[in-house]
Amino acid sequence: MCSLIFAQYKILSTQFTLHGGFQFWINKFLTEGGAYPFMVPILRDFVLPHATPIAFLVTYGEFAIGLALLLGVFVRQASIAGLIFMLTLLFSSDYPGPSAPLWQYFGASLSHSVFALCFLSFLVGRSDAVWSLRSNQHAPSSTIR
Repeated sequence: MCSLIFAQYKILSTQFTLHGGFQFWINKFLTEGGAYPFMVPILRDFVLPHATPIAFLVTYGEFAIGLALLLGVFVRQASIAGLIFMLTLLFSSDYPGPSAPLWQYFGASLSHSVFALCFLSFLVGRSDAVWSLRSNQHAPSSTIR
């Protein structure tokens, strides 16, 4: 559901995709030291030069993940995509610094690692077997006697 909420404002407004919103966040991650050191060249040399298509990929990817999970279709595929997305966000924005103690890495990552664990649980579990459109189509209907 969060993916749908975050995607809807990006879809309904072009600020994020076409008017620099995506670039703003990437530059903020780079200038404020939020990106892990191995992500800095990727963000600077690949993501920023291709910012507009990647912004659309992020926007419609979030929408597809949220819609798939809400409807209970392609849950495993959506969970893999969501897990990759959350790990990408974590490594792009949650770096606590080179001299931080180990526990601060976990604390700094909570905004993304909690969602990553949710996607991992959807991937490992079988939530689509019970709570999905597909499982409801194949369930025997009860009759009143």
